[in-house]
Amino acid sequence: MTKTVTIVGAGLGGLTLARVLAVVGIKATIYEAEASAGARTQGGQLDIHPHNGQKALEAAGLTEAFRAIIHHGAQASRALDRHGAVLMEKADDGTLSRPEVLRGDLRRILIESLPGDTIRWGKKLVGVAALGAGRHELRFAHGTSVVSDLLVGADGAWSKVRPLLSDAKPAYVGTAFIETYLHDADIRHPAAAEAVGRGAMFALSPGKGIVAHREAGGVLHAYIQMNCSREWIAGIDFSDSAAAKARIAAEFEGWAPALTALITESDTPLAPRLIHALPDAIRWPRVPGVTLIGDAAHLMAPSGEGANLAMFDGAELAKAIAAQPENIEAALAAFEEAMFARSAIEAEGARFILDLCVGERAPYGLIDFLTAKRGQG
Repeated sequence: MTKTVTIVGAGLGGLTLARVLAVVGIKATIYEAEASAGARTQGGQLDIHPHNGQKALEAAGLTEAFRAIIHHGAQASRALDRHGAVLMEKADDGTLSRPEVLRGDLRRILIESLPGDTIRWGKKLVGVAALGAGRHELRFAHGTSVVSDLLVGADGAWSKVRPLLSDAKPAYVGTAFIETYLHDADIRHPAAAEAVGRGAMFALSPGKGIVAHREAGGVLHAYIQMNCSREWIAGIDFSDSAAAKARIAAEFEGWAPALTALITESDTPLAPRLIHALPDAIRWPRVPGVTLIGDAAHLMAPSGEGANLAMFDGAELAKAIAAQPENIEAALAAFEEAMFARSAIEAEGARFILDLCVGERAPYGLIDFLTAKRGQG
């Protein structure tokens, strides 16, 4: 049995892995590039699904802590046309089937659940070398290094661990999300707040759209979705906030002011996010002593599944290790085969969802999809 599991990355997947390992009495150490848990904000709201994310939190023994951070009422959703007319509306049914929580709150309860010496902050990985017999040397900035018996890359889209297993690299999918935040929205941005409603709002058209979510504390968090080239985005100076807002808003000329306010009234600088993905059916041969989870393993377009899959990966890997502690390679092989299968299905689904949002069928393709899902309960 390996003495400790070495995890690169203190995102949701790596933290869940460490926590479930701790529950079964196996030590893990996480190496994280960020200087501390509070080094940066952790993104927006996530809906946690019963078949993966919630199961992972149950395995981690954190169901009660999870319930305490739920944003009640946030399961409401609505679709608008470009003029602000409501095309579809669904109230929060109160069932908490897919409850919404802030990523930062979820990360916090995972961090707080770990032994105090689990995470080594400020450890930016710069290289990994195979030493043979399943052991690897991890080299960090500032010249430090460690040797792993079992290495797990939970280090996201641009994983430094992935090249040990695969030559695959993330590719730009042709869609960019521009992130905005409006604070104290009901008082300071009432038109936008009314347009967004109580939960999620989708205003979509072929090639572009505005998607927003009401978060706790009167925050509106929006993603302006656009099919565009890398060069087009690179041609915008996002350090000039006023000019960037004007440039993006110009692409939505004729849209309702309550919707374009999610661009022009942003209380934070616009933040461009070019969407990348790994091949849908990515897999690799078994390499002794190392594996991947989360975006490092199966980066895909946003679909609501990424965080859920990362946590589920972490929990399933921990359970696989605990089930075969004397045969780690068999445990890793079994875990990877199951992960390859589920992530291939979800990656195909993610491309489908993105097409519903900014493809030729927008907005009615997404409305039909959501209506059908509602009818299925």
